[in-house]
Amino acid sequence: MTYDFEVGNIVRLKKKHPCGCFEWEILRVGADFRLKCQGCGHMVMVPRTLVEKNARGLQKKS
Repeated sequence: MTYDFEVGNIVRLKKKHPCGCFEWEILRVGADFRLKCQGCGHMVMVPRTLVEKNARGLQKKS
């Protein structure tokens, strides 16, 4: 399934963060994504290919 990733959306990933949260807010879109954990606030840069492969759901910003 292909998702339309946009800044501000919440993406649910396959594996959970060590804090126990599956949801990440998208802060930057490009060749790399900057994601912010919705549980603890940790921010990471992840290659686009990894996010596309591991995405299990997407919530649009309101």
